[in-house]
Amino acid sequence: MDFGVKLPDFGKLASAEGLIRTATLAEELGYDSVWSSDHIAWPDPATLTSRYPYAEDNSSFMPAGTPWLDCISSLTFVAAVTKRVRLGTTVLVLGYRPAPQQAKALSTLDHLSGGRTILGVGVGWMREEFEVLERPWDQRGRRADEMLEIFETLWREDKPSFDGPFTRFGPIGFSPKPSNGRIPVWVGGHSEAAFRRTARFGDAFHSPRMTPTALAAERDGVRRACETIGRDPGTVQLTTALSLLFDSRSEREDVLSGSSARIIEQLGAFADVGVQHLTLFLFARGGLEGRLEVIRRFAEDIAPSFR
Repeated sequence: MDFGVKLPDFGKLASAEGLIRTATLAEELGYDSVWSSDHIAWPDPATLTSRYPYAEDNSSFMPAGTPWLDCISSLTFVAAVTKRVRLGTTVLVLGYRPAPQQAKALSTLDHLSGGRTILGVGVGWMREEFEVLERPWDQRGRRADEMLEIFETLWREDKPSFDGPFTRFGPIGFSPKPSNGRIPVWVGGHSEAAFRRTARFGDAFHSPRMTPTALAAERDGVRRACETIGRDPGTVQLTTALSLLFDSRSEREDVLSGSSARIIEQLGAFADVGVQHLTLFLFARGGLEGRLEVIRRFAEDIAPSFR
């Protein structure tokens, strides 16, 4: 199993020092990837009609005005201080920006990093944030699929053109291209539409904060979607992201918590359902130093059992 670390890109630790020290330590300790997530501007959670998908209410989502660094800018910054570790979005909300603009930011990151980008994508859950950005909320699944088609066109063709239901352009010049000709796409989501999107576009299915049982059911959904279009399901990786709490025990099956021995046992259940890459959402007392210690401890006590 490969392991990644979520960068401190929001809240009090969202700083140049936090990004640099987290990314360079992760690379030094042999982690495979570092990750940033995508929010731009939103109202207070108490006023939302949209439901945060990882809690029964919106109380655990960040208050309006919480510092939240731009995900592509953060990864581009980190690319300059690392050499090996891969750079991923968990997840980029496809509807927040025009497709050519987003494709250019991603191809720039990939070009400057030497081909280390992973494009984790989702359709988004917060209608209010779409409205703030004056971006369409309706048919966002179809719009997301079209955007992934546009990415492929812009990154593949010398003089790309596109004529779709929502976007038309070209022929145009578009450069630089991604270093390896394309950027791996990891599709997030928990719906049949997400399974179909993964089968059509995805190198991996990226389903965060799930129990092993729920993740296995979603894995099977992706397999069925692949078989429907004649794709080998074995060509799609299974990945997830989980919160990590050393020594502070949670009864939730989608949280790794407690002693090192208990976390190894919990993580074994995810390995059994076929997880090939795990991104860690870090929680620790002691600010940045506390988080860095968690990164060290996981690398020393947990990761060797799954390499």
